[in-house]
Amino acid sequence: MGKLALGIAALALCLTSATAANAFTAYDGSWNLLFVTQRGACDPTYNFTVNISNGIVSHPNLVRFRGYVQRSGVVRASVTVQNKYASGRGRLSSTTGRGIWSGRSGQARCAGYWTAQRN
Repeated sequence: MGKLALGIAALALCLTSATAANAFTAYDGSWNLLFVTQRGACDPTYNFTVNISNGIVSHPNLVRFRGYVQRSGVVRASVTVQNKYASGRGRLSSTTGRGIWSGRSGQARCAGYWTAQRN
């Protein structure tokens, strides 16, 4: 699975079900993410940076990326790049976060965990 697609999907740090009404600015800012593959034939690790603004997680180079942080710190995200897809969920605190992710590239499946650090 491509490094960019899996990393972004992992976000997992990881965000799909919150609504705009649940957006919370306590997590706004830049976050570094590390995704570790535990199962499947994906790269062992992926690193990238996301931005959170008004509870919405975004990546500057990905159009099909969705992510939200709820007031409680619960985060969900998903990304699609061509035939690659990944999603994840977890929780953020004021400076760190962690969670799990899973994805696919064609027929291949991968999964693992992610960690986050506020910049």
